[in-house]
Amino acid sequence: MDAEPVAGESAGPGAPPRNVVPMTQTEAPAASRTSGLTAAEVAQRVARGQVNDVPVRSSRSVGEIVRANVFTLFNAVIGTLFAIVLVVGPIQDGLFGFVIIANALIGIVQELRAKRTLDSLALIGEARPTVRRDGRSQEVGTSEIVLDDVIELAPGDKIVVDGTVAEADSLEVDESLLTGEADPVLKHPGDPVLSGSFVVAGGGAFTATKVGREAYAAQLAEEASRFTLVHSELRSGISKIIKYCVMLMVPAAVGLVFSQLVIERADVAEAVRRMVAGIVVMVPEGLVLLTSVAFAIGVIRLGRKQCLVQELPAIEGLARVDVVCLDKTGTLTEGGMDLSEIRLLDGTDGGPAAGEAYVRQALGALGESDPHPNASMQAVIDACPAPDGWRWRETLPFSSARKYSGAALSEPDGSSGTWLLGAPDVLLPEGHPALAETEALNAEGLRVLLLARSELPLEELAEPGGAVGGAARVTGAVQPLALVVLEQRLRPDAGDTLRYFAEENVTAKIISGDNAVSVGAVAAKLGLPGARRPVDARRLPDDQESMGEVLEEGTVFGRVTPQQKRSMVGALQARGHDVAMTGDGVNDVLALKDADIGVAMGSGSEATRAVAQIVLLNNSFATLPSVVAEGRRVIGNIERVANLFLTKTVYSVFMAWAVILAHVPYPFLPRHLTLLSSLTIGIPAFFLALAPNRERARPHFVRRVLRLAVPFGLIAGVATFTTYLLARAHYGAAESTREAETSAATLTLFLIALGVLAIIARPYTWWRLLLIATMAAGFLTVLVTPWLQEFFALNLEGLMMPWAAVGIAVAGVAGLEVAWRIVPRYWPDLPAAAH
Repeated sequence: MDAEPVAGESAGPGAPPRNVVPMTQTEAPAASRTSGLTAAEVAQRVARGQVNDVPVRSSRSVGEIVRANVFTLFNAVIGTLFAIVLVVGPIQDGLFGFVIIANALIGIVQELRAKRTLDSLALIGEARPTVRRDGRSQEVGTSEIVLDDVIELAPGDKIVVDGTVAEADSLEVDESLLTGEADPVLKHPGDPVLSGSFVVAGGGAFTATKVGREAYAAQLAEEASRFTLVHSELRSGISKIIKYCVMLMVPAAVGLVFSQLVIERADVAEAVRRMVAGIVVMVPEGLVLLTSVAFAIGVIRLGRKQCLVQELPAIEGLARVDVVCLDKTGTLTEGGMDLSEIRLLDGTDGGPAAGEAYVRQALGALGESDPHPNASMQAVIDACPAPDGWRWRETLPFSSARKYSGAALSEPDGSSGTWLLGAPDVLLPEGHPALAETEALNAEGLRVLLLARSELPLEELAEPGGAVGGAARVTGAVQPLALVVLEQRLRPDAGDTLRYFAEENVTAKIISGDNAVSVGAVAAKLGLPGARRPVDARRLPDDQESMGEVLEEGTVFGRVTPQQKRSMVGALQARGHDVAMTGDGVNDVLALKDADIGVAMGSGSEATRAVAQIVLLNNSFATLPSVVAEGRRVIGNIERVANLFLTKTVYSVFMAWAVILAHVPYPFLPRHLTLLSSLTIGIPAFFLALAPNRERARPHFVRRVLRLAVPFGLIAGVATFTTYLLARAHYGAAESTREAETSAATLTLFLIALGVLAIIARPYTWWRLLLIATMAAGFLTVLVTPWLQEFFALNLEGLMMPWAAVGIAVAGVAGLEVAWRIVPRYWPDLPAAAH
């Protein structure tokens, strides 16, 4: 993310071209500029289908959304049962079928809304490479590139199709995401480049040789880049729960079918209705729906804040994070900087002190020679205009590993030399007097660059791969002339965001390529704990375990190389942390890719946006708390409502086996369980799933849900079946008393299910209490309204049995409270939903 001490990262393909004048053709033999395809040639290739038709990352098609919500295992089971009920009637026993239709429609509508949001945001954040056509440079969409297009490259650009280098100006390409090779590769004309790699230094152009699905990265990414929940712990946990439900349902359903047909042999229609009721209630049909809806609404909410979620599990993943690694530039500070002052240095290294005017001319010439200035160099360019008479022969582009750039310049009097601009602690030997002055400036939070010159040629001052320091660390290799002091602009919202993470028990680590003292001073201004004790990453141990120990203790790390950022993320993960990484620069790509969650700024390089799961299109670090809150809402609330759905499955399976073993009719008709499920699970779950929730997500989702749902379900099942047996004994177990027996059992089950809801809804707020009261009032309305009594076949006869049903329910609710208080003693990690 940090635009390191000097130029190198791309100002973006839309940056205006800058007039750079080489000395002469003989002194700087420039490669002939390729003019690119003509409009007619482009049209021919489009007609032949030779375009970069790549899979869309952000969303799935409308057909896929409809199929995912309609053609499911549970819908097939419930649809079949619905068809059976339509045959045997009456229609009120088929209400559950209309509920499933409504669920599918809600899921489709919400996911289509999410798709629209994702697609529109993806269009905003799409990379737009610069191609040459008809001799002119122009931006096009990635999907508009055709075979043989000439595509320009600058630092930070992602190579979007395979090709062959046509022009190279110290072009260094990182292919580590494809090959695993850590060191950048120096490219020359004729060398191949692969899609999925990215430019870390220099510039140039390449000719597209493979486009669309033939390109290397497209072949690797076509499936992985789809809109998917496959890698979501929440989704995989729900899939596991569904598997458990099916394992319980199948034998219980088979046994129930036979037992009801045997018991009700005189009334097959009644047997079928009660068998259907026993099976339908086992299906946690709304759980999958609510998960999809919760994610979809999360996408829509974040989309309104200009946050592009490129992979849905990222919403969940960021909520699980306990360490967030932040780069300074673009996160704590804004991208732009201002040149504060130029401090001339003594000529103790063999030359007279340079005048400020002369230094400004040299800085202006360096800026003029850099076609892709980053924030640091742009500040120099703004303050030091290009001088007359200075010319450049060759340039050394900035790289995050090297930490300086340079150029071979010729002055107006004909003298020439090599000029460097970069990190003082990299260019100067240890103990140099200028380093003490640099340290003092860094302690004020200022960024300091060193302007120096050397008689050595550029190729001797750095290795092609950008090894830190190179030959420049040799004493006497450079003559320091001036310190260039830059003032960084703090983001006004950075302090509040850091405080939010601290309050939410998320540890923030600042990992920057800048001077450690300077980074620490900036972090200290924002109130980050431990910022006054910055760590220089050049002194970090190489082995993962030792590095992890240092990372646990430290907060601010400076002079971090791109490879070190990647290693630091790995070291934190090895110690059991869920790590998020934010970045906007090409030096952040490797760490973003390896982090559990990668977050890129919308104004960052194409490469960072391509590998990140979340892109902040408004470039606001302050949006991150919204993403965390949304993820916590999704995970915490789905865990909350999963307890409701799974409790229902447990008590329904218990009731089925109890009926089979006791050889009695199933106590309920489908309409009874549709009413109970709607009032105690379906309607409340919808509200609870979308409510705010600030609890940090934790692992072992399935285990935490089961340890409450199983005892709750067993208590509900035992209490309900007890009431049913008592009612059969009280009323005589005759055909004419079946409705009274069912009504008593329904009353007990409703009250206990309401007790489960009351526990799961904690901690109480006014709207949660109102929700519980409304559900209770809904059931009471059914009991006292004659036509609803008839519709739902509910009729509480006498006083003794209804009050007995209430008494058993009260004992059951007391059992729920006991279970809720005992479970934490044996399983301390109680779900946030119930605590």
